[in-house]
Amino acid sequence: MTSSPQLSEHDYLALIANGLQPKPSQPQRIAIVGAGMAGLVAAHELLKAGHDPIVLEAQSRVGGRVLTLRQPFADGLFAEAGAMRLPASHRLTMAYVDAFGLKTSPFTASNPKGYYLFNGHKVRIEQAQAAMAELGFELPAAEQTQPIMDMWERAIRPMADRLEADGDDAWASIISEHDQYSVREFLELQGWSESAIELFGLLANYEALMNSSFLELLREELGGFYRDLVYLDGGMDQLPRSFLPSVGDRIRYGARMVAIDQSNQGVTIHCRNESGRFSVQADYGILTVPFPVLRHVEVLQPFSRAKQRAIRQLHYDASAKVFLQAGRRFWEDDDGIIGGGSVTDLAIRNLYYPDHGRSTGRGVLLASYTWSEDAQRWGSLPEHERLTQAIENVAEIHPQIKDSFEAGASKMWHDDEFAGGAFALFDPGQQSLLHAAVMQPEGRIHFAGEHTSLAHAWIQGAIESGLRAAHEIHQRSA
Repeated sequence: MTSSPQLSEHDYLALIANGLQPKPSQPQRIAIVGAGMAGLVAAHELLKAGHDPIVLEAQSRVGGRVLTLRQPFADGLFAEAGAMRLPASHRLTMAYVDAFGLKTSPFTASNPKGYYLFNGHKVRIEQAQAAMAELGFELPAAEQTQPIMDMWERAIRPMADRLEADGDDAWASIISEHDQYSVREFLELQGWSESAIELFGLLANYEALMNSSFLELLREELGGFYRDLVYLDGGMDQLPRSFLPSVGDRIRYGARMVAIDQSNQGVTIHCRNESGRFSVQADYGILTVPFPVLRHVEVLQPFSRAKQRAIRQLHYDASAKVFLQAGRRFWEDDDGIIGGGSVTDLAIRNLYYPDHGRSTGRGVLLASYTWSEDAQRWGSLPEHERLTQAIENVAEIHPQIKDSFEAGASKMWHDDEFAGGAFALFDPGQQSLLHAAVMQPEGRIHFAGEHTSLAHAWIQGAIESGLRAAHEIHQRSA
């Protein structure tokens, strides 16, 4: 079957506010695989509408790639191994935040008091423009007159103007004109020097992703994904846990899907746990598992060729985070850095200073946040070596870490058997080639998860997809 017409943001917000309409005359049993944000949203809305959802979760927790670590850290401290911030522009996410009465605080993404450490030289971010040569960047004369991020904004301004003039209708032509380009190729077309491209990659935390689709970065920039950011007081895992009062008794934990079958009458999900195998039958199914995981599931009634190709080819990116607990907030006390981060060409790449935890006098630094090949290199190290290497790198910026370090942890999403990667990230051309097939239902099986949206790597994408899949099934049963 074909999927239902694309819903607008207004439609999704109305669905969250008013539920799926009209009420079904024949409620359906829906097996939802995965209790991440997409699965929880779909189950919540289908249940409200009068359907009978059951959620099959391989792990013993909800949230998927929303994962707040509270161990091994001291009381009152936590670290976000997965999603760590929410932009105000993500209205679907914020609608649930508001509906559940969750409290937020500003997430400080950048701070001019932070540091750049490149080529062995350390300067404050606010002083960096005057110190480019010292940092090892010898830009041509024509590129020395303005900050690199101003050059970036000028490069994407024509697309921003088209969106302002024509709204979302402008995306069709933007996609057709630019889908084949990587970020690097787009910058080369703008006539940027290699030094400018290198500098942009470092400062924008995009050097490891320069060969990914230009549209991925453009969509985030023009969508305001990094403006007006907040985090949830007490941890991001409060959002998925807020769905438990409604759907908690419908979740079966420890249910690892190993095979899936369907007929004209229904869907069967075959699962395995420590006690053996079992099966769940339903009228419809929603698969929210990432495609790297689905690749290892036996599909007894083969999906279409287009879907099989999408499962094989959709690119997922690696992501790594390393956390260090410090006995005192030396970055605030000694360096006057309140939130934000520092950037370096060392292996840690990006260092974030937590806004939360001040009442304890301690803090958990996000000592390293890396993607792609950078993340895979961290994943090749054993846990204790990751902490040692992170301490050594952080000490190049803040020597105090060596005396203040108390505990640490890390998370490698590409090594997580339940994720298979941090998030979907299109290669050049994949939006046009694969996206329609990624989200296309297969018989009675529907698909959700951030990979089936265009808001890859964000909770918003997972929520939108869960709403879409729930709406598709509800419309079929009406």
